[in-house]
Amino acid sequence: MGVISAVGTGVYKKRAYVVKTVGKEERPLDAINFYSYPALKKIFDNAREICGDAPLAANVLYAQSEYNRVVEDACKAGANIIITGAGLPLTMPEATKNYPDVALVPIVSTAKALRILCKRWKKTHNKLPDAVIVEGPLSGGHQGFKYDECFLEKNQLENILAPVVEEAKNWGSMPIIAAGGVWDRDDIIKMMELGADAVQMGTRFIGTVECDASQVMKDIIIGAEADDIKLFKSPVGYPARGVSTQLHEDILKGTAPKVACISNCVAPCKRGEEAKIVGYCIADRLSDAYDGLAESGLFFTGANGYKLKEIISVKSLINKLMNGEKSV
Repeated sequence: MGVISAVGTGVYKKRAYVVKTVGKEERPLDAINFYSYPALKKIFDNAREICGDAPLAANVLYAQSEYNRVVEDACKAGANIIITGAGLPLTMPEATKNYPDVALVPIVSTAKALRILCKRWKKTHNKLPDAVIVEGPLSGGHQGFKYDECFLEKNQLENILAPVVEEAKNWGSMPIIAAGGVWDRDDIIKMMELGADAVQMGTRFIGTVECDASQVMKDIIIGAEADDIKLFKSPVGYPARGVSTQLHEDILKGTAPKVACISNCVAPCKRGEEAKIVGYCIADRLSDAYDGLAESGLFFTGANGYKLKEIISVKSLINKLMNGEKSV
């Protein structure tokens, strides 16, 4: 099943669907433009031309500004499923109350988090998750643990999966999806043996012809070694994983691009306050990565990103995942 990111849709197709931008970099003004509904609708329409009536999901970060509005936008655009992480989405059912047929899939990293979420949803909306993603700390982008906790053995995916599977049984039947560091067929089999019903993968699909990331982003990740992929601070408040580049050197030296909150992308940043503390604006730096600006872009990838060494088709990748790495 395909998942469409609802993050930063305003930069799609060189800001073609944005009402107002600021400066020569054409930064989308405020959340209404950074999270552009017309752009999101176009992305869904493009996907529908490929997949027809097959289920499509939208990933909406709980930390996003105007979270409820973006979720509703995704539902209007044609999402069958909403996936939400970057915070425990306790109010997720409220955002989809007008779309009862849309499935809700929260992301958790502990059994305790799932228990808290189920209790709240049951009490406030008499609803439970339609499925749950269990994400370990090897994923790309934002993590569900504090920095030091990401390295603890007890918090690795293979150790947090089983407790979540057991907790889910207390709430009925819901599929469990393992994510964060799943790379090949052997990993998929291992997760299924540990109780997962499916897996979610992101990083490996960057190395496909069909991925619309900039060629610069693909080249940077393909050229990365294991030691180049690090966890670093984020204005969102959670550690994030990506490739250490010139940007991170500039942040340490205090010479990174100036923080000037234009897009108001994530609520925890408080209109740039947290960005100034960590040294960069995440909206601007991710936009630069999308635009292919190597020196100022922020290039998220999972811990296994260094294993990407070639660009292949999605068809070839799926064949490898189903039949092994030697498959063509």
